Amino acid sequence: MNIYVGNLHYGVNEDELKEIFGKFGTIISVKVITDKYSGQSKGFAFVEMENDDEGNKAISELNGVEISGRNLKVNVAHEKKRDSNRY
Repeated sequence: MNIYVGNLHYGVNEDELKEIFGKFGTIISVKVITDKYSGQSKGFAFVEMENDDEGNKAISELNGVEISGRNLKVNVAHEKKRDSNRY
């Protein structure tokens, strides 16, 4: 299950997210999205969990929880739609 994690403090890193989400089950991958020029976090990440039940539990338990002074927005990640008009 792929999970969107938004409203992240810019200082939160992938290891911290692994620790937070690892309490709910097996993590396949964690990716904090960064600006390609500055390397600065954009304030959101994607966490892929092995099991949907574990992923759903993580979503329900972590959505709205305060981490580093920010309330997380955690939900199921949806596939980004490609704009057919873009090159």
